[in-house]
Amino acid sequence: MFSNMFPLAAGQFGALPIMPVQAMTQQATRHARRVYVGGLPPTANEQSVATFFSHVMYAIGGNTAGPGDAVVNVYINHEKKFAFVEMRSVEEASNAMALDGVIFEGGPVKVRRPSDYNPSLAATLGPSQPSPNLNLAAVGLTPGSSGGLEGPDRIFVGGLPYYFTESQIRELLESFGQLRGFDLVKDRETGNSKGYAFCVYQDVSVTDIACAALNGIKMGDKTLTVRRANQGTTQPNPEQESVLLHAQQQIALQRFMLQPGALATKVLCLTEVVSVDELKDDDDYQDILEDMRIECGKFGALLNVVIPRPNPNGEPTPGLGKVFLEYADVDSSSKARQGLNGRKFGGNQVIAVFYPENKFSEGDYEV
Repeated sequence: MFSNMFPLAAGQFGALPIMPVQAMTQQATRHARRVYVGGLPPTANEQSVATFFSHVMYAIGGNTAGPGDAVVNVYINHEKKFAFVEMRSVEEASNAMALDGVIFEGGPVKVRRPSDYNPSLAATLGPSQPSPNLNLAAVGLTPGSSGGLEGPDRIFVGGLPYYFTESQIRELLESFGQLRGFDLVKDRETGNSKGYAFCVYQDVSVTDIACAALNGIKMGDKTLTVRRANQGTTQPNPEQESVLLHAQQQIALQRFMLQPGALATKVLCLTEVVSVDELKDDDDYQDILEDMRIECGKFGALLNVVIPRPNPNGEPTPGLGKVFLEYADVDSSSKARQGLNGRKFGGNQVIAVFYPENKFSEGDYEV
């Protein structure tokens, strides 16, 4: 019985168990086959991380060790929201390094080498840099022809409802300034939106303002996640607060336009047309009303112009600073919106959005 349990030849008694060559190779290369993944959401688990990284590795053409999944093991530290993802080969781990910033469950994650990575030793085990032929565009990491989407001011915009068009998203983002680059990530096979995008502003000083104003905004059945793609959430500095407040008011207007199934109405709401100070004097106010009737009546039959005025007692006035135009038909209001939205007025860019007819008829100008 003992000879069957320990089939050792003479002279081998007491010898240490011999580790298979494959196991020794795996142990020696582990530091070069693991990648650190940081910034994981609380919902992440070993299976979801393994499935995701196996999928994206296949999508970018990063698998070099034959058919099957590239990921062989995942360890998650839930408290600190990071994971170690072990690949089956050194080359595949190096290819995975190109996935830094990839979107996992609605947000970008960091992909780095682990702290025990030994560059000099790893160089003898296989390629230490990602292949230059990876199709990173398949997972939204290469903006392609959009251009200008690299660097610290690159913004991630997640949680976009799938029915949003590129023009609608751009219009929302451009409330804060001209874009230098924009990329709505789409499914490679269907061409449909994947619900997230990247952008960079021409004037990078508005980056934090746009992120703070847009992040957390409800859009239809979704909540936007907007932040610098390569950093955590940043807050605007104190001197930006007034600009941020103004930006949030503009976003409230944009939301009417971007709701699911939103249709053109007979009523338009304009912002960036009048200043509060202009509305205090009775004569100035009447002049503004008359100018609006003449200018906005060029697009069709204009039934009514409402411009809320500031309260003498200083109490807040709903819709203050906005102009409401009621047309006889939707065709006229649509022409007016097309003609007025984006027009420069007193150095400011006019924003024109359709306003709910029922709210207008009830005298509800709260936006």
